[in-house]
Amino acid sequence: MEGLRASVASLDALFLKDVDLDRAGSKVFGANPPHVAGSGGADVDVLERKSELRLQRLTFWKQLEAQVAAGKARDAAEFAEFQEAMTPPDATDSERAFVEMSTTAEVAGVLTLSPGAAAAFISQSRKVCAMPPVAAALAAGAVSWRHAVIVADETDCLAPEGAEALVAHFFDPDALNPARGSAPGDLVAHLFRRKVRTWRERTYPVSVQERHVRCVAERRMEYRPDADGMASITLVLPGDTACAVWNKTTATARGLQGPGETRTLTQLRPDVAAALLLGAHTGTAATGRSDNGQEPDTGTDPYAVDLSTIPAPKADVLVTVPLFTLLGNTDEPAVLDGYGPIPAAMARKLVADGATSFYRVLVDPRDGAPLEIGRTSYRLSEAMKRWIRMRDGHCTFPGCSNPSTDNDTDHLTAWQHDGTTGVSNLAQLCPKHHRLKHHSGWTPTVATETEPPGWKSPTGRHYPAQHPDPQPPHWPPRLLEPEQDPVLTRDIVAAGDSGETGDLTPDGDVGGPDGSGLTGEPAAPASTQPDELSPLEQALTHYLAA
Repeated sequence: MEGLRASVASLDALFLKDVDLDRAGSKVFGANPPHVAGSGGADVDVLERKSELRLQRLTFWKQLEAQVAAGKARDAAEFAEFQEAMTPPDATDSERAFVEMSTTAEVAGVLTLSPGAAAAFISQSRKVCAMPPVAAALAAGAVSWRHAVIVADETDCLAPEGAEALVAHFFDPDALNPARGSAPGDLVAHLFRRKVRTWRERTYPVSVQERHVRCVAERRMEYRPDADGMASITLVLPGDTACAVWNKTTATARGLQGPGETRTLTQLRPDVAAALLLGAHTGTAATGRSDNGQEPDTGTDPYAVDLSTIPAPKADVLVTVPLFTLLGNTDEPAVLDGYGPIPAAMARKLVADGATSFYRVLVDPRDGAPLEIGRTSYRLSEAMKRWIRMRDGHCTFPGCSNPSTDNDTDHLTAWQHDGTTGVSNLAQLCPKHHRLKHHSGWTPTVATETEPPGWKSPTGRHYPAQHPDPQPPHWPPRLLEPEQDPVLTRDIVAAGDSGETGDLTPDGDVGGPDGSGLTGEPAAPASTQPDELSPLEQALTHYLAA
């Protein structure tokens, strides 16, 4: 209640400030209030101050909303506990089931929820209240109810000690290995879920493979009729298969775009998928289509696409594989670009099968840095793009999670303004936020080789980079750290001296075959022999075999 009263008092003070501004405006403008006054400086100043008050009030509304959710969760959890405590110890299972049903019905009636929603709310409330750090953060308004539920969901498959470790990692700054980057409450909920899930999968990789095998057996296609003559079809597939399907469909849809095609990329994706599944109509796509894909008065099939004119698309998906995972010495999960952690077995299969839809990114076991990005393309510009995609993970604009394959690689400081073509001056932006950057007051802040940029809004607020939280790579138990093992260190150094990191220009920059170079920043041009192990892999394989 103390926190609730403080939030309400802060809101009350801001409302009083707004009233004072209205009074000041009426004295200055008379019958013309600021929102309809002319374009003079005084009324703009009043509007700016009122706008700032709205943002400040939104901050406290968000905090108050979280505090209210904490109170509701605690009362719901305690009500359920009290009902259980009043149940006679010798009650049968059937009688206990009726007590639970009655409890759910009571909460559903009070909160005007369906029985299913009330049961889910009670279950989530009990899980959140059983994690004191999470409940405390919610009561303080530091995280939203959605964030708290994510933690409850993602700890479901862990043993109690594992769940406790996950909560400590994200909510205890004094933990042995606390989370880095943005605080949980500063991340959009779905990005926070991705971060929590990634940490869980890397920390407890054994459960990943077990759950994946079970879920593969449950793969399915779902059909659901919808309103207005529409319906939806959902494919539940392994992550690598679904990612390849999505990227191939997107690449084919992009190939169909042209001056005579009025359908958007969003409209073309389902049209392409339907054409492929229904036998791939080969009639040439008509020009001058309306938004629904049909020419007026012609009855043209809206799914007609001429796939014979579209070159076979090559999906550009990064698979980040820890080196020891690739060699089979650890089961640390790999990361599939645009999806998240995947089981080690899936990553090894993608590499062993030579899947052309994926670019392999090897991760150095010493510090987690990329060793090589791609093995079929040497062009430096492509290597840089993949480096940026690996660093950023998605569009860097606050709250955006647009996947890598749909984004542009943009100069933070424009080339015409002396911006360099280096990793620290590049970032991913989806097309929408790329345009916003060039037509508004949103400006990126400084990036580094390992962290994407933050953003500064037109009102002067700073939103920090929502970069991934990289963890130290896993080492096989029988191996020492490389700096403690002179044999392994010598082999790694020898591999590095063999030209794996690219040619050096006279001034020490990394350069490509076309003479282009980076301004002293690392890039990872690929080997020209995709079917052979790199020198580093050969050295480590030889060492492990010995």
